Amino acid sequence: MKQLMNLAKKLEVEKEKKAVLRLEMDYELATLFDAINEKNEKQKKLSKQKLERIRQELLRLNAL
Repeated sequence: MKQLMNLAKKLEVEKEKKAVLRLEMDYELATLFDAINEKNEKQKKLSKQKLERIRQELLRLNAL
């Protein structure tokens, strides 16, 4: 029974993590869009790096 409760807790934590990552991804996409419009190369590079990190994490969680 304890293992079942631990599994349920782990699945809930992963679900919340996926939701947070998707919100981060939306925010970073908006930031990238602004950087492209402003021709801000530094911010574009930073946003792309953050998006890649988020993508890797979502792939690890099998959310993509």
